[in-house]
Amino acid sequence: MMDAKTTIEAGKAVLGIELGSTRIKAVLTDAEMRPIAQGVHDWENQLSDGLWTYSIEAILYGLQNCYGSLREDVTRRYGIEIKSLASIGISAMMHGYMPFDASGEILCPFRTWRNTNTGAAAERLSALFDFNIPLRWSISHLYQAILDHEPHVARISFLTTLAGYIHWKLTGEKVLGIGDASGMIPVDPATKDYNERMVSEFDSLIAPQGFPWKLRDILPKVLVAGEKAGELTESGARLLDASGHLQPGVIFCPPEGDAGTGMTATNAVLKRTGNVSAGTSSFSMIVLDKELSRPYEVIDIVTTPDGSPVAMVHCNNCTSDLNAWVGVFREFLRVMGADTDLDTLYGRLYNHALTGDADCGGLLSYNFFSGEPVVGLAEGRPMLVRKATDRFTLANLMRANLYASVAVLKIGNDILFNKEKVIVDRITGHGGLFKTPGVGQRVLAAALNSPISVMETAGEGGAWGIALLAAYTVDNPEGLSLAQWLNDRVFHGAKGHEIAPDAADVAGFEAFTERFSACIPVETAATELLK
Repeated sequence: MMDAKTTIEAGKAVLGIELGSTRIKAVLTDAEMRPIAQGVHDWENQLSDGLWTYSIEAILYGLQNCYGSLREDVTRRYGIEIKSLASIGISAMMHGYMPFDASGEILCPFRTWRNTNTGAAAERLSALFDFNIPLRWSISHLYQAILDHEPHVARISFLTTLAGYIHWKLTGEKVLGIGDASGMIPVDPATKDYNERMVSEFDSLIAPQGFPWKLRDILPKVLVAGEKAGELTESGARLLDASGHLQPGVIFCPPEGDAGTGMTATNAVLKRTGNVSAGTSSFSMIVLDKELSRPYEVIDIVTTPDGSPVAMVHCNNCTSDLNAWVGVFREFLRVMGADTDLDTLYGRLYNHALTGDADCGGLLSYNFFSGEPVVGLAEGRPMLVRKATDRFTLANLMRANLYASVAVLKIGNDILFNKEKVIVDRITGHGGLFKTPGVGQRVLAAALNSPISVMETAGEGGAWGIALLAAYTVDNPEGLSLAQWLNDRVFHGAKGHEIAPDAADVAGFEAFTERFSACIPVETAATELLK
């Protein structure tokens, strides 16, 4: 076994980069898939002309700055430069809309997953395909732009996701991993390609518009985990590493979405396994062993990175309002001359929440910074709702905020478990909600009425997940399936901690959810009255 420094010097390290909603993260791993260095770049989306976006300049600067941060970490730890790598993987927040013209210029600002302006398009396409088409999927954005008569549509030469865009800039290849591709337009698990019937139906739908392209002309090529997806070009190397040390020729794996990397990082690509990612947004991914009986508006059917069908419940909101409340309490501490670090504050508040009433004492929290399609909201307004007779304590307030962070996720998963009788052998949690040991797990276990595991590696996140997919592309001489490779090469002997649902917590969360659902009209009124 090489040590980390020798691995990097020999060009055997693997790089994964994920562009998340609030942070771009790079993870460098050794031959045993252990993280040996990392880089970060914090960023925020912008609301421009009523739509959530990141500018191309912010995307490319963030990518370069994140890699620069990784370089600095490598130099600080090992006193060397990164000159070559075994492989690279790019991941990003899924779906959205990035259309480009023939010269490679973007035709409108990147429209992220967070936008909910595509309701008319999603509804019509869902009916046409007899398949749930979510608001955030690329095909919804494309058809909405057509319905809105946006002039740029006729000039589209290439349509991709954020991960696909970065991969294209670094390799010149217009490809996409099947997991991310399944959120552009549905894919066929049998062919591992876009669903031909739906592609044809869409082309027929828009034929009267007379556009100079058909859908397949502008979509990325679909690849599955393990396939090589191009190499780092000279221009790509200079874009990624402004210092000029990184050499071209590095092999890339197919670019993936953050859902696929979450499944990979939690060893949840096998049928009847699942994972929950809980951070700025939240989503659950349950790998199905049978088809659902019918389409559901709140359940998306996507795929694992190797093409198996997955039931996804995606929620636009998770911890943003919870974080805002923690910020208020930190401000209070500063006013009182008793500031503390954030990790300590989160830990104290989260653990104190567990001493509150199982039903939050009647308190209701709505964490809707943005719209939430699962409960039919095009916009959101964070709110705390309570009766004068409710038990308004710090513990109940924090517990209500924790419950709110996964309440909508519970509403979607109740359909899978209660109506469809989907069976799951293991659910693994990862993301910021689980950083304080035991608390987020206990809350999610109560919400889903299912044991929840958190691995020691859960904090590594999606950047590590895409690094694993990059390693799988170049280090699988036995030709193992992705699930087998993860079990044998990465997670064999891995330690984790499982928490079973507590009966009182489950009953309390059910009571909270009933109130939460019943008072959605209050939230609707707030979006209409608070402009």
